[in-house]
Amino acid sequence: MNEINVIGLGGGGIDQLQLGLYRKLLQEKQTIFTRTMDHPVIPTLQEEGVTFESFDHLYEAEDGFREVYQNIVTQLLEHAKDRSILYTVPGHPMLAEKTVQLLLEQEEVEVTILGGQSYLDDLFTALQIDPIEGFQFVDATSFLRKDLNYQQHLIFCQVYDRFVASDVKLSLLEDLPADYMVTIVEAAGSETEHIRQVPLEELDHVMEISNLTSVYVPPAPEALLNHTFTRLREVIAILRSPEGCPWDRKQTHESLRQYAIEEVYELIDAIDNQDDENMIEELGDIMLQVMLHSQIGEDDGYFTIDDVIRAVTDKMIHRHPHVFADRHVNSVEDVTKNWEELKKEEKPGERTSVLDGVPKQLPSLAKAVKLQKKAAKTGFDWDDVKDIWTKLTEEVDEVKEAISIGNQEEIEKEFGDVLFVIANLSRYYKVNPEVALNRTNQKFTSRFSYIEEQLIKNQKDIHHVTLKEMDELWDQAKEREGLE
Repeated sequence: MNEINVIGLGGGGIDQLQLGLYRKLLQEKQTIFTRTMDHPVIPTLQEEGVTFESFDHLYEAEDGFREVYQNIVTQLLEHAKDRSILYTVPGHPMLAEKTVQLLLEQEEVEVTILGGQSYLDDLFTALQIDPIEGFQFVDATSFLRKDLNYQQHLIFCQVYDRFVASDVKLSLLEDLPADYMVTIVEAAGSETEHIRQVPLEELDHVMEISNLTSVYVPPAPEALLNHTFTRLREVIAILRSPEGCPWDRKQTHESLRQYAIEEVYELIDAIDNQDDENMIEELGDIMLQVMLHSQIGEDDGYFTIDDVIRAVTDKMIHRHPHVFADRHVNSVEDVTKNWEELKKEEKPGERTSVLDGVPKQLPSLAKAVKLQKKAAKTGFDWDDVKDIWTKLTEEVDEVKEAISIGNQEEIEKEFGDVLFVIANLSRYYKVNPEVALNRTNQKFTSRFSYIEEQLIKNQKDIHHVTLKEMDELWDQAKEREGLE
């Protein structure tokens, strides 16, 4: 049975090539296939009569490295149908060599790894780093920013050209400053080894095209990682530790409840004001509440932030089968229907009433809308919005009647009925009554503050001016809003 024998050419010149592999290559009478001719060992072997056929032309013919590697493997398998073949790659076959991985995954032809020398030992020596401190080896042609660990020694291999270097640079600039020093290592361990440090922003400006280029990124100081989740978690843990902050250590789930409510309303203010900077701050404050509660849970031994994240991730995947599975939806209404059905699957038997699940501490207007939405899903809803307006008129009349009688308890009940109908109207017109009322509160505050400012400017006491004067200033405030 024919087979494909894979040899690694090492990371440098002919002196780094193992003697047994050198003899194996010299003894090969037929053409040897090589992923690329761009390696210092190739010319030396050619001078000694070894014939090579490369796949360099595929790098220009295909759009991406994935397609190139797959095409190389396809052609190797085709050649192996006729005879056993030798295939050489830079470095060691089992180190950052995608074509070898693809060959090992297939079952058409037997693949044997004959060996080769990894350039990692020479790389560590050249950089004078110890990988035991934490080391991450990354394929520059295929990586995700989220997978990079800046707390470890970070080495990008296969930085073939300026285009690849540019991709690496742009990803790193998302997390590191432009002047962060990185090291370019060329042909580590060989006679042509060359090392230079450059600011990150210049990475793709100074590089020469080479098959033997690596980029080293040293571990980043903690101060540069304050934007990462890992660093945030670490900071919260420190604050809650015996050496941390007395206030943070004292907090409980119960003592933090009020802050959660306050932070949400502060975020709503920032959204209403279209204030992006403030939104960043307020979203951070809400995240702080999540982290503090999670750290308290971890300190008490009940749950951690990992449990919180896992729960919401599992929930989102389960409730979006049209995205993460094979369920098909045609509209937003289908999504909503599926959502409710899936919620019932998650908590079977826990809710006996359609109205179950509405938080007790929800503000009354918001709770009214929530209750109405749940009831409406059973068909218990108005058919025509005109009927809701008619109902509002009826409830207002009943308030007036209760007032005329002078029964305070009935007045309160009837006002509640009016507000409940208004909540229903807002639901029909897709308006959140809490948000709408909050906007009006802000508008009132702004206009009334203008009245106070103008009276102070005119040296008048607000408690000793007429309603007419205040109405005139109120109208001025309205006119100002129209001009802004």
